[in-house]
Amino acid sequence: MANDIIIQTEQLTKRFGDFIAVDHISFDVHKGEIFGFLGANGAGKTTAMRMLCGLSLPTSGKATIAGFDIYKKTEAIKRSIGYMSQKFSLYEDLTVKENIRFYAGIYGMSNKYIKDKTALLLQQLHLEDEADKLVGSLPLGWKQKLAFSVAIFHEPQIVFLDEPTGGVDPVTRREFWNLIYEASAKGITVFVTTHYMDEAEYCNRVSIMVDGRIDALDTPVALKENFSAASMDEVFLQLARKATRNDS
Repeated sequence: MANDIIIQTEQLTKRFGDFIAVDHISFDVHKGEIFGFLGANGAGKTTAMRMLCGLSLPTSGKATIAGFDIYKKTEAIKRSIGYMSQKFSLYEDLTVKENIRFYAGIYGMSNKYIKDKTALLLQQLHLEDEADKLVGSLPLGWKQKLAFSVAIFHEPQIVFLDEPTGGVDPVTRREFWNLIYEASAKGITVFVTTHYMDEAEYCNRVSIMVDGRIDALDTPVALKENFSAASMDEVFLQLARKATRNDS
C-alpha cells in the first residue's frame, strides 16, 4: 500500500506564539480514500488542512501532498488539489454558469472543455434552469453541492473539504455524501473535516483530533470495537473525557 500514499505527514506542527494549534500529527492517506478528519470545533482541523493545502507553512515537521513537499512546492500542491472552504466559497453575485467558468479558467482549461463540461455538470446537478441565476439566490444545499462540484471540476488528485455539510438539512447532507462517493470512485482522494460524528461512518478511515493531537485513527468499525462503543459519538466522548482527565 506504500506506493499509493498520496498524503503523508510526519510530526507536523503549527504554533501561534505559545499556543500549539496542531501538535506533532503523523498519518498517511491513500489514493481514492475517503479520509475523515474529525474533532470538535477548535480541535485544530482547519489549521491542519490549511497546511496540507499549501495555504499555511508548518512550524515544524514534514509532509508531502500528491508527491510535493509542503515547504518547497506549495504552488504545485495548489494545482493538484481542489478545496472547498468552511464558508461558502463561490461568488454570490455571479450566476451559476459564471462561477463554474471562472474557477475552471483559473486552472487554464480550454474554452471548449469548460463549455462542454459545464453543460454536463449542470445536467448532473439538475441546475439547467438555474444556470443564469445568481448563486446568492440558491438554497444553501444547492450552493454546497455546486461548490463541491466546482472544487473537483479540474479533476484534482485530492479534494479538501472543510466542514462541507455545516448548516444543511439531513437529506441534503446525504445527497452531498453521494457526490463524495462518486468522486472517490473516480480515483479522487477525499479529505474531509467535520464535527458531525455520524459522518465518520461514511469514511474509509477517520482520525479524531483532540486539542491539536490525533488521539485515534482507524476504520469506523475498528474504532467502535476498540472503544466498545455503539457509535462514533461514544468513541469521541471517551477520547474527550480522557483528554479532560489528563489536563486536570
